[in-house]
Amino acid sequence: AVVISSREASRASDAAAGLPTPGSAPHYGVALDHTDPESIASGFAAAVEAAGQVDILINNGLEPIAHDLTDCSFEEFQRHQINTAGYFELVRTLRNHVVDRKTDGSAILLGSMYGQVASYPAAYEGLAMARPAAYHAHKGGVIHLTRHLAAYYADDRVRVNCLSPGPFPNAEKAHPEQVRRLSEKLPMKRMGLPHELKGTLILLASEAGSYITVSYT
Repeated sequence: AVVISSREASRASDAAAGLPTPGSAPHYGVALDHTDPESIASGFAAAVEAAGQVDILINNGLEPIAHDLTDCSFEEFQRHQINTAGYFELVRTLRNHVVDRKTDGSAILLGSMYGQVASYPAAYEGLAMARPAAYHAHKGGVIHLTRHLAAYYADDRVRVNCLSPGPFPNAEKAHPEQVRRLSEKLPMKRMGLPHELKGTLILLASEAGSYITVSYT
């Protein structure tokens, strides 16, 4: 069973309704805004009420920012870091839930290659804005938050890992020249495909990855 969250309950429910149902597994949608601690609490409680329990958390919330070095205000940069706080609060909520149940849990945080390396200015020049500095700060924070939580939550039987994709552009939105430029930076000389993230995600979520924690691939 999968529970999908969105700031709008209807969007979450629509997305859940579109999921495949092997073995007639039920799926649910709940309202949850990860920039609001009260919404995190109520949304997680709604997920537990709907599904009966939560064992795995895939943490991919993000409120984007459209400004960068020359035009990003102090307030915008500061607000973007609320995304990191949302990641922390959700993992802590999962930890408390599984500890109360005396069972195991797995939290997978979505980072980015730009949490580990600087941007490539030449890859974006004249085509699009590179990922903003506030985004880099957030994703770098997510990666180190993963290390910290993994070290402390291991005793609680909660594994915490971070999946940090490189370029996986939307084929309909990515500029062909930008794709070419970024591909030059990659060993395989091509962009990643969405299905190529799934195997790693399943590994980190399942018993196949039961000895993996503080991985930030």
